[in-house]
Amino acid sequence: MITTSTVVNSVVEKLRAALARGQWRSGEMLPGQRELAEQLGISRPSLREAVIVLETLGLVRSMPGKGVVVLDVQASDSQSHDSAVAGASLEDVLQLRYTLEPFIVGLVAQSISSKEVGQLRLTLMDMREALEAGDSEAGVSAYIAFHEELFTLTSNPIFQSVVQQTSNALKQSAEVLRNSPEHLAERLEENEAVVRAIRSKNSAQASAEMRRHILREGQRMGIELNIPDDNLSH
Repeated sequence: MITTSTVVNSVVEKLRAALARGQWRSGEMLPGQRELAEQLGISRPSLREAVIVLETLGLVRSMPGKGVVVLDVQASDSQSHDSAVAGASLEDVLQLRYTLEPFIVGLVAQSISSKEVGQLRLTLMDMREALEAGDSEAGVSAYIAFHEELFTLTSNPIFQSVVQQTSNALKQSAEVLRNSPEHLAERLEENEAVVRAIRSKNSAQASAEMRRHILREGQRMGIELNIPDDNLSH
């Protein structure tokens, strides 16, 4: 029986080879998810997981509402960032997320378009479908994709490089997320609360919901975050 991880690894190698031979050049978009998944003969969740791996390697970047863009392979200084993140603890990851994500969703709530809200909701639908199918691998992929979409919606150019660190840190904790599939329903419910606040253009509520989500993630991992404003956790 072919496992999901085997399929994903195979797809990653195929896409890396295609990128190496210049099938898609720096700055070009990969084919749409549906088209590319059909070409490779795999499911869209498996393709999304492979794209996450390629993002971690600094080869591509997902751009919500646009697609996946090929990055300049020469700009591999992201690999040094990855090595720095690789040495971080789960508490380090959560502290970084707690510092940035609530502020980012607050900004996003102020300027998000209805199309972008729709994309966030579609990703949460992928997460719900994975939950109903009992597919924890697809659920984790959708969870990471949702948070990455939030990261890319900020228009502040200075945030973009910092946000990439947050994205890489989130991927570092993916193994822990995979090992606790029983919490997928809670993650989905908390992320839905974030999107409801964003959709209502309620910046303060969106930030508060994201704080609660990250604090609860810590609790699920057995980590009590030491934060200066812990009154916000209640």
